[in-house]
Amino acid sequence: MTTTHSSSGPPARTPRGSARARLIAAAHQEVRRQGYAATTVDQICTAAGVTKGAFFHHFESKEALAVAAAEAWTERARPMFDMLPHTRLEDPLDRLLGHIDFRFSLLHGPVDGFTCFIGTMVQDAYATSEPIRLACEASIAAYCEALAPDIEAAMDAYGAPDGMTALDLARHIQSVLQGGFVLAKTTNDSAIARESVAHLTRYVRMIFGRT
Repeated sequence: MTTTHSSSGPPARTPRGSARARLIAAAHQEVRRQGYAATTVDQICTAAGVTKGAFFHHFESKEALAVAAAEAWTERARPMFDMLPHTRLEDPLDRLLGHIDFRFSLLHGPVDGFTCFIGTMVQDAYATSEPIRLACEASIAAYCEALAPDIEAAMDAYGAPDGMTALDLARHIQSVLQGGFVLAKTTNDSAIARESVAHLTRYVRMIFGRT
């Protein structure tokens, strides 16, 4: 979980742990707060509470840290598909709607506390760093592939519009979430993101005939 801090004070320190883990957590925190391009190695080190020497012991560059942080973000997301109560529901559509409801429940508080590290970083770096772009692509793809089995099972149980695939809908869900994060940044308010996800729930219920 990201530690938030006020704009008037110094960055909050990330939780204790190995220097490498703290640097990754600090990258998640600082990039979500101000974007990849604006985040410096010095800021990450300060947030992590480690020296610059420790940084370069673990990572040869800011780009290398970004790639590792993208991979760690993917691992951080896995409990959404394995451990939460809705994952144990019998009906696959209920599991899918439960997942969307869970994502809705996260959309509160400061914007940098719920926006996506991957989505924020790739907007800055997709044209300037192929390793970062590929790491972000892999993370987004992993999310969609994890969501697809429940969508496929819901399609089998309830039917679906012609031409729709499970992966298509998973990507649409990801697109709505990422778009909601962007809208929340424009208003500095989570309400507009919740509105987008509420519409997503209506859409999913409609295409599967759930009233």
